[in-house]
Amino acid sequence: MPDDATPAEVIEVIGLTGMHGEASQIKCRVLDGSNKGRIITRNTFGPIREGDILMLLETEREAKKLSRR
Repeated sequence: MPDDATPAEVIEVIGLTGMHGEASQIKCRVLDGSNKGRIITRNTFGPIREGDILMLLETEREAKKLSRR
């Protein structure tokens, strides 16, 4: 695992995204680093649920919000 990764806790699973629903959009709280306490939206692949801890390589970027059509 990279040394510069920042832990973030999943606080909400928003929904599925991607052409075939292969990614999940989540809200997570950054637990360490310069953005500690910030809540960001990210897209993730694979199984994920609330309470999981992610290791993010960057905490500045956010995913676009899901649109309902």
